[in-house]
Order: sequence, then structure tokens, then C-alpha cells
Amino acid sequence: MISSSMKAVAVAGGTGPAEALKLVKIPVPVPQSGEVLIKVRAAGVNRPDVFQRMGLYPPPPGASKTLGLEVSGEIAAVGTAVNRWRVGDRVAALLGGGGYAEYAIADQGLTLPVPRGLDFLQACSLPEVALTVYANVIEQGMLKRNETFMIHGATSGIGVMAIQMAKAIGARVIATGRGAQKVTQALSLGADIAVDATADDFVDVAGAYGGVDVVLDMVGGSYFERNLRALRPMGRLVQIAFQAGAKVELSLPDLMQKRLIITGSTLRSRSPEEKARLAAQVEHHVWPMVEAGQIDCIINQTFPLKQAAQAHARLEAGEHVGKIILTT
Repeated sequence: MISSSMKAVAVAGGTGPAEALKLVKIPVPVPQSGEVLIKVRAAGVNRPDVFQRMGLYPPPPGASKTLGLEVSGEIAAVGTAVNRWRVGDRVAALLGGGGYAEYAIADQGLTLPVPRGLDFLQACSLPEVALTVYANVIEQGMLKRNETFMIHGATSGIGVMAIQMAKAIGARVIATGRGAQKVTQALSLGADIAVDATADDFVDVAGAYGGVDVVLDMVGGSYFERNLRALRPMGRLVQIAFQAGAKVELSLPDLMQKRLIITGSTLRSRSPEEKARLAAQVEHHVWPMVEAGQIDCIINQTFPLKQAAQAHARLEAGEHVGKIILTT
């Protein structure tokens, strides 16, 4: 029997530092038409959670105000018009919010089976990064076999997935990170070339290989102009965050002469229908890569739900490789 209340993580005062994350009791949500209720075994900790905690990234209309964009666990209940899932099914899901809790609501179209051979911790590390990388690198970036791909922030959750997915489709990967340790870690993840951004210029490295075809950037700021210089003609820059600044300068002649494409996106604000389409593509194209061992689920550290503050502090320190996970 499902209890009427559950433990969840709330931000004391609405917004604040990591220390503001506290465990509270709230009602267990009830699945509506097309929704499932998941008994959460693990919840991913992602950079957008930090931005939401700080008041910079509000949840979309109708989404839970509780943090958490991905979970894994078992189906505990289903709403009407749910035709794929049954109580007890082992799943991983992308959420609009609500993952830092003992139960979470997910749209049935954003709920995926746990890949064969994976446990709940491993499965939880996949939805947010797999959909983000597939949407931005494969679809918008149009990365293809034998092209050259550059990823900044190579040891983040996004970076770890991007390196492995790009290698799985047959691309050459240039990864950048800050410090010799991160260079070594990027190479161990499969990057062909790793650049210490504190010591070397990634533009020069890219130029030695004739430029790159696709750049996935989470930095912004001064990286923007350098990314354009690193691209070869017909190259594509995909912007998914701007940790070093949102304001950039663009030289239109450079853009025109090299016939570059600049694009970007967010995942959370997309419609449920669009995210469900992406989830289906990921299940069809990426889950087989995971099950074949081409993509490993790299987990850096796990924390119990009551230690969400420590998990956020770990993420913000920027020293992790792979995913940080909360467990219930």
C-alpha cells in the first residue's frame, strides 16, 4: 500500500545555498491520465537543479516545485490511458521536476525501461544526459561518422555521455577540461585527444586537425568566439549553457565566410510531446549502445536523500567525473 505522505527535499526559504536543502514531508502525488507514479530508488543530481535552488531556473507550469529531473525505480501506480506500463515495472524517467522524493510522477512517454544488465543507480544516470546529448549532438549538431567533435567540460555528466555517444557513432573526439587530472580522465572515457584548458589553447589543437565539425559548449562567454575559430567550414556550434557568461560578440563575416551554423536548446522547456519523441529516439538508438557496453554509466558518488545539500556541494565543486546520485 502506498502511504499518503512521503519524504522529499525542499529549499528552505524558497531559494538559497546548498545548505538550504532540507528533508520534509509532503503528500504523495496521484498520477493523472497518461502519467505513472514511480517509487524512487535513485534520483540524478544535475546542474539545472542547482540553478532552480538558486531561483534562476523555475519549473515549467504544472511541474512539481520539488527538485529533480530524472529518477529510476519501480512503477507504483498508473493513471488512466497508460497502456505500456504496469505496477512493478523497472523504469528510468525524465521529469519536469519532483525527483528528490520517495515517489515521483512521470509522463508515460518519458518513462523508459531500465536497460538490460543495469541496476537502478546506473539507470538513473541516463535520462537527462542521454536525451540532452542525443538532441543536441546527434539531431541539432548532426554529428556523423568520421567527423570531429569537440566537447567542453568533458568530465561532467553531459561530457561523459557526449564523449561515449560520439565515439559509439564513429566520430573523433577532442575533449577539454581544466587540469591534467581531467585530461587523463577524458582520455580514459574514450576521447581521442584531451586538452588542458588551463595550459593549452583548444583552438590551436583543433586547427592541427583541420578544425572540428561540431562543438558542444556549456561555457559560453569568451569560449563563444574561440569555438567559432575552432570550427571548420560548415561547422556547427551547439550551445546548451553559459556558465562563463550569456553575452557574447559575433563577427558576422566570420560566420558567413565559413558558412557556420549556431544553434542551442534547453530540454526542460520542450513540450511533453517533443520530449516523448526524443525519449523514443533515445530508447531506439542509445539504449542498444548502453546494453552493448559502448556507453558506460559513470557514477561519481551517491548520497542518501537526506544529504541532498552535500550532493549539491559536490556538484558545485566541479571535481566530479560522471553523475552524482541521490538514493532513497
